[in-house]
Amino acid sequence: MAASAVRGAMVLRTDISRPVVFVRKIPGTVASSELREHFARFGHVRKCTVPFDEETGFHKGMGWIHFSSEELHHALQWENHVIDGVKLHVQPQKPKALQEDQTSDEERDF
Repeated sequence: MAASAVRGAMVLRTDISRPVVFVRKIPGTVASSELREHFARFGHVRKCTVPFDEETGFHKGMGWIHFSSEELHHALQWENHVIDGVKLHVQPQKPKALQEDQTSDEERDF
């Protein structure tokens, strides 16, 4: 029980301290390397994650860009993120908060 609470706190703390943007509406023709290159104009990109659908083999049209520090603000101030003629939806990644309904059975009082 205590270990899961510590892991949850670590996840929350990690999300707050890392500058991450969530990107939606990524065209299917765009590879993660192109997405990384687009956002590198705002500063150092530490990581670019674009999840793939196992059934189709294509990415899901969304992803996360992890920056080093101040680059997050520069990327968010830019209003026209366009790749392959499609405007991307870019927003800051919100920290994951622990919610009451996310507790396990062993943490509940019966």
